[in-house]
Amino acid sequence: MNGKKLTKSCNRMLGGVCGGMAEYFDVDPTVVRVAYVLLSLCTAGFPGLLVYLLLCIIIPDKE
Repeated sequence: MNGKKLTKSCNRMLGGVCGGMAEYFDVDPTVVRVAYVLLSLCTAGFPGLLVYLLLCIIIPDKE
């Protein structure tokens, strides 16, 4: 394992989920946010919003 943990980011727009994923995968947070919005729009919005809310609850804050 690489020793990384997926946590919410302090670089947050809403809940820190996209920023945390960007930090985990070592990519630009803007790219993750744009990809998330495009994916949500392609799934009619609601499933993407539900997944984001679930991840916001499940992913722990940074210590």
